[in-house]
Amino acid sequence: MNRKTHQLLNDVDRAIIRLRGVYSAWSKKHGISYNEMLVLYTIRDNGYCTQKMICDSYLIPKQTINNVIGGMLKNGYLCDSAENGTGREKAYIFTDKGTAYAKPLLSSINTVEERAVKAMGYEKIRLMTELLCEYDRVLGNALTDEV
Repeated sequence: MNRKTHQLLNDVDRAIIRLRGVYSAWSKKHGISYNEMLVLYTIRDNGYCTQKMICDSYLIPKQTINNVIGGMLKNGYLCDSAENGTGREKAYIFTDKGTAYAKPLLSSINTVEERAVKAMGYEKIRLMTELLCEYDRVLGNALTDEV
């Protein structure tokens, strides 16, 4: 690999890691784990969550999410949602206590993200997302072709 390509790929990797680090720092500042934030996000976006949804979306190990959901169940923030579950896969929704807990956290992160989109511009964020998804696809294909 030539030096220019190597540097470019290192820059991409660092940018992605730093972006996730911003979310991790926000989570820490608000007294929750990054993985708990992902549970809140998933319920915000879908109305419920399953362990599989979170693991597939964010590439988080099942045991990690199992522990997070277990803690949130124990704290009374989540309850089973029979209507959203399928077979062996349990679905979870916020309890009233969970809604009260999540509301200020989600409001805060929504405000932060809206400020960032306003500062950078919707179109740049859309293009960045499109390009990252394309890079993910071609990098995955290159990995598959390697074998």
